[in-house]
Amino acid sequence: MATIKETNYNFEGQTGFYRGKVRDIYFFGQELVMVASDRISAFDFILPRAIPYKGQVLNQIAARNLKATEDIVPNWVKEIPDPNVAVGINCNTYPVEMVIRGYLAGHAW
Repeated sequence: MATIKETNYNFEGQTGFYRGKVRDIYFFGQELVMVASDRISAFDFILPRAIPYKGQVLNQIAARNLKATEDIVPNWVKEIPDPNVAVGINCNTYPVEMVIRGYLAGHAW
């Protein structure tokens, strides 16, 4: 497995930086650049090993779904210049988290 490589770039015009459990966000005024990493977390802890291409897969799934629904509801994405990177509008967020499963089993049932 891959080990985690920490990055924290400083770009010209950058106004802020945020490191989440999986994504790094670089702020540029009214725009942001979101980089999906290969980090993996469990129970709000970042684990010591990464999963290769995890960030790329997460970003491309999100990009596909945002593109598919952009005619129904506007979203923040302007472009996807790299498989791990999304560039878009810096919006206000709603702090909601959910887990969606395809089935119920065990104690959940």
